[in-house]
Amino acid sequence: MKIIIVYYSLEGNTEYTAQLIASELHADTLRLEPKKAYPTGKISKFVWGGKSAMMSETPDLQPYQFDADAYDCIIFGFPVWASNIAPPLRTFIRTQQLKGKKIAAVACQTAAGADKAFIKLKNELGIDSLAAELTLLDPKTNPDSGNEQKIKEFCKKIS
Repeated sequence: MKIIIVYYSLEGNTEYTAQLIASELHADTLRLEPKKAYPTGKISKFVWGGKSAMMSETPDLQPYQFDADAYDCIIFGFPVWASNIAPPLRTFIRTQQLKGKKIAAVACQTAAGADKAFIKLKNELGIDSLAAELTLLDPKTNPDSGNEQKIKEFCKKIS
């Protein structure tokens, strides 16, 4: 089974997780980058990122290469913003034909909201369920010894 991890990462937590999962599953990765970067300041990232997520914005993305037909499974990785998926994923989903693909998701959060974000992701994709879901609390900036096992269990559900 050919797998790709499509993700957006503001502070590196999602990218860190995507790389660990890619290594475990021998998957390709695709990092989405908006043309206009989100601010990274302590308050400004919450204000602008949260507003963008709540308003269901679809920012323009930097060019990328992706062929949906080349993959059987797509894993979406994102930071949770205002109990929602990061807007670059929304742009990607709305511009791709992903019907019939096995879909899984990884959410990195600082506090809470991943459960609601997974629901919004499924709604955006028009599906009832995900093959696997994984929620981690800022895994790069807040390492937890249990994360390795959670990632292994997530990968096992996919393969």
